[in-house]
Amino acid sequence: MQRLHVHVNVADLEASIRYYHTLFGCAPSVREPDYAKWMLDDPRINFAISQRGHAPGLDHLGIQVEQAEELAQIGARLAAADAVALAEQGTTCCYARSDKYWSEDPQGLRWESFRSLGAATSYYAPAPAQTGDAGCGPAVTQTAAPCCVPATTQASAPCCGPAKGAGADGCCA
Repeated sequence: MQRLHVHVNVADLEASIRYYHTLFGCAPSVREPDYAKWMLDDPRINFAISQRGHAPGLDHLGIQVEQAEELAQIGARLAAADAVALAEQGTTCCYARSDKYWSEDPQGLRWESFRSLGAATSYYAPAPAQTGDAGCGPAVTQTAAPCCVPATTQASAPCCGPAKGAGADGCCA
């Protein structure tokens, strides 16, 4: 079964948590100093907010799946359309470990198709260096170059998907 995912950057996390708690009628299921997430069944959505220094507003949309086969089907459709910007396996982002495919729609809106593998204790975690890895996560099949976050600065500049507005080479514009 699939669930819509929406991730919004906020300027004031506490005020935003109060607002969404009122809107959804429940407290977040995950709450961290810079992040909160609601896993709602009606409507079926994974709604996340974070305060990490980005401009307030929509960060990305996504489709969360429960089974590896569902993610493989989405990945195959995206690959057939040459629409995979970044494929990640076992990556840590947003206090969760996940396998994912990042893509961008024709307007430049980032989409994250993912399967959660479990909780993580940090917003992101650098992956071990691998051949062909630019410091963004594990080296996996990619149709574009990985994000432009050098391994030396990854601890202060996490990469959760390709940079918004990345160039054709996948690097930050």
